[in-house]
Amino acid sequence: MNIYVLMKRTFDTEEKIQIDGGRIEEEGAEFIINPYDEYAIEEAIQLRDEHGGEVTVVTIGEEESEKQLRTALAMGADKAVLINTEDDLEEGDQFTTVKILEAFFEDKEADLILAGNVAIDEASGQVGPRLAERLNFACATTITSISVDGDKAQIERDVEGDVEKIETSLPLLVTCQQGLNEPRYPSLPGIMKAKKKPLEELELDDLDLEEDDVEAKTKTIEIYLPPEKEAGKVLEGEVDDQVKELVSLLQNEAKVL
Repeated sequence: MNIYVLMKRTFDTEEKIQIDGGRIEEEGAEFIINPYDEYAIEEAIQLRDEHGGEVTVVTIGEEESEKQLRTALAMGADKAVLINTEDDLEEGDQFTTVKILEAFFEDKEADLILAGNVAIDEASGQVGPRLAERLNFACATTITSISVDGDKAQIERDVEGDVEKIETSLPLLVTCQQGLNEPRYPSLPGIMKAKKKPLEELELDDLDLEEDDVEAKTKTIEIYLPPEKEAGKVLEGEVDDQVKELVSLLQNEAKVL
């Protein structure tokens, strides 16, 4: 089975993020594998171990993304591909990402593509479904269980706190939700083996793409941190008095009534 995983290098949101001029300051920031993509990598490895084949992890980004790809290889993936856009692309969006990935998969025989449900930096959740549409793949999002039997897949997916069970066929693209599995930590032997595993680097030219072909369709105007949470108010006195004060605050200060 030819299994591919779409991976994104993201900011570690548990670390302090600095905003400068409406942009995230990258210098000194910590970067990680997008956490939802870790579920995708883990599930791909488990399916490979069960059914055979190989797992290839693909990312679009700059040279620094090699570190996260090596982590995926250390987890157990077989191959990695970095589509390096550092010299060809200043800004991109979901259209850009899908256009590049569509060109990459044009000559690939993929049975299953796994991706994270969302990326924690932008959280659009668009790339997986849009790519499936372009590749004419079946698609299931927010999956919490998957089993493959031949060219069929049984899937459970999270739907607003409930579970939907579906059956579909390969080739298939799924996006992975928390609860699908418990991603493994790279072991020391895995880290050592990862240094020798193949990591291919491509550029837009290698995919017969020009910068104009992948020009973003949207533009980020500004990025800003949410306002600091203000201290709450404690209402005192009799219940009736508290209710009157609460209603007054909601009307006059919060202006929600």
